[in-house]
Amino acid sequence: MKNTVLAIALAAASLAAAPALQAQEGNTGNNGFFINGNVGQASLSKGVYDDNDTGFGVNAGYRWAFTPNVAIGLEGGYTDLGKYKAKDTFSGLGLPEAKISGWTLGVDGHFNINPNWYISARGGLFRADVKGAYATAGYTATNTNGAYGTNTTTVVPAGYTYVDDTSTKYYAGAGFGYDFSSNLSVGLNYDYYKADKQGLYYGPSLVSVSAEYRF
Repeated sequence: MKNTVLAIALAAASLAAAPALQAQEGNTGNNGFFINGNVGQASLSKGVYDDNDTGFGVNAGYRWAFTPNVAIGLEGGYTDLGKYKAKDTFSGLGLPEAKISGWTLGVDGHFNINPNWYISARGGLFRADVKGAYATAGYTATNTNGAYGTNTTTVVPAGYTYVDDTSTKYYAGAGFGYDFSSNLSVGLNYDYYKADKQGLYYGPSLVSVSAEYRF
């Protein structure tokens, strides 16, 4: 609920500022619609999962310019964070892959530190479809190896609960890049996505390259 209230407040503030922003002279090139896409490596290391996969996202929105170097706006999009296998410790136990994808809605900013280089920030709500499993019980297996009786102790789940549900949490990210023109830029980004449901506590991250076109 707190995340929802924060996102609504930020969105309302951006909309309320729009008339003043649009009235500014000399920075109208930063006002307008945009569309961007990114692809890179997604990672998840939570619970029984520890794996990487390819992730991607697409976004569209509108920004208003505070100054020629600062533009803030609203965005919405879709992100697929891939599939993740269980840790090697749990191989052979029949654990399903984790899958995380969903819709985003939030605010973002484009901040030029000079005419070409910029930094960016974004954050908001993440409505995710989550699939996976969490351990509901466990037991300790002890193996004796080596000539001197070295003990290796491993805790593995004796059972697990499968989850296929939706989660409404948040996402946040930052990046930097290069503006080739007032319309086109490329960047490098880091984004974190929170998606919890029942006994699943996911927090995948995505390191990606992106391209954006502004209308």
